Amino acid sequence: MLIERIYDEDLAQASYLIGCQANGAAVVVDGRRDIAVYQELAEKNGMKIVAVTETHIHADYLSGTRELAAATGAKIYVSGEGGPDWQYAFDGERLYDGHKITIGNISIEALHTPGHTPEHLSFLVTDGAFSDQPGYLLSGDFVFSGDLGRPDLLDEAAGGIDTRFEGAKQLFASLRDKFLTLPDYVQVHPAHGAGSACGKALGAIPSSTVGYERLYAWWGPYLAANDEQGFIEELLDGQPDAHAYFGRMKRENREGPAVMGERTPLPELASGIVAAGLAEDTLTFIDTRPNGEVHEGTVARSLNVPAGKSVASYGAWVVNPETDKNPLVLLAQDQETAQEMWDHLVRVGIDNVAGYVTSIEGLPTSTPKLIQPEELDGFDAAMVLDVRNKTEHTAGHIPGSHQVSGGRLMWHLDEIPAEGAIVTYCQSGVRNSVAASALRRAGYDVVELDGSYASWSAWRNSVPAA
Repeated sequence: MLIERIYDEDLAQASYLIGCQANGAAVVVDGRRDIAVYQELAEKNGMKIVAVTETHIHADYLSGTRELAAATGAKIYVSGEGGPDWQYAFDGERLYDGHKITIGNISIEALHTPGHTPEHLSFLVTDGAFSDQPGYLLSGDFVFSGDLGRPDLLDEAAGGIDTRFEGAKQLFASLRDKFLTLPDYVQVHPAHGAGSACGKALGAIPSSTVGYERLYAWWGPYLAANDEQGFIEELLDGQPDAHAYFGRMKRENREGPAVMGERTPLPELASGIVAAGLAEDTLTFIDTRPNGEVHEGTVARSLNVPAGKSVASYGAWVVNPETDKNPLVLLAQDQETAQEMWDHLVRVGIDNVAGYVTSIEGLPTSTPKLIQPEELDGFDAAMVLDVRNKTEHTAGHIPGSHQVSGGRLMWHLDEIPAEGAIVTYCQSGVRNSVAASALRRAGYDVVELDGSYASWSAWRNSVPAA
């Protein structure tokens, strides 16, 4: 048996390819939409992808289940659990608790483990060539290394009302009745790692075991004492802000993400064509440089989505494909880099990319306004806006500032004054630059706090006490 973990650092998301080396068949679990990685992995190991499935209706990325099935002819399997409100709207064989997918010598048994979501499945894997007992659990967003999937996302992102309490109870029951009944040696392979917003304290370790989590995870003592209420209170306390785009992911994943098919390589665009499109507001420019370079001058009304490991995350903060219909133009050093950025964007359903340019030369430019920490006290701001998470704001913030996390900002503009200067900050300036660019494009008068909270804190601490 082959189990390969495919990890996306951008979204802190893990998918898996499980293959039978005896007959060359493979199944992909929780795949993403840029599917070449799975096709190449299967080909490298002499396997054919014959089945695709997922643990639940995801909120943080757009599922590649349909994309893979369309490209490979694989059969789709999705959860049938959770009741009528949590049924997938596209074709695929429904899996219920105890149902199995069999590929060669490998058995993959669905366990209904609700709590993070009502329909959530975990997959218990048995390598029949080695043993008749299961040895591995793909736990999805149920159990992470050292943490659990948050039960409040339906409230935060899917329009639910107080579903977190029932979800927390379901998580407790899923741990008690399913997870903790498994042998301690069963290896646990979760769908997310550190940095994901699907939990509050995910570990960076890629896998664990049932026994290790039983003994050392924060929730272990509550289960040992059968303390459901204590478990619920700690589970719900201090969960991070959920990104607003999660609601769109939930809807699209339930309905069935659009199948892109084979994508044409992105073309390099002439600066004259881009300039004309920007003037007519028929194109949106994505400045992918670091915030320090952006502050020296950027394309007017552009969005800052810095290149690197967070293109999908930041892109989804500032581009909403349901309302932003302009094709995007990426700033990239070459075609390969532009293509990689596009791969990240399609993971969150941002598909409409017209092409790329390698320079901002010949395009209309502007210079973002900055303010130094020592100038803030005397500045006439309509609002000082903290775009960090609420937990960061609670731990320490600029007095009088208003908190709306960057991942929720463009969906909560009713909280932002329409007139006057808005001073924005995050911790170091990266998130701030992303959020500020979106506000500027929307017509707000934005002034970024240079160096953000870190610089303001250093300045404040250097000022002698009166």
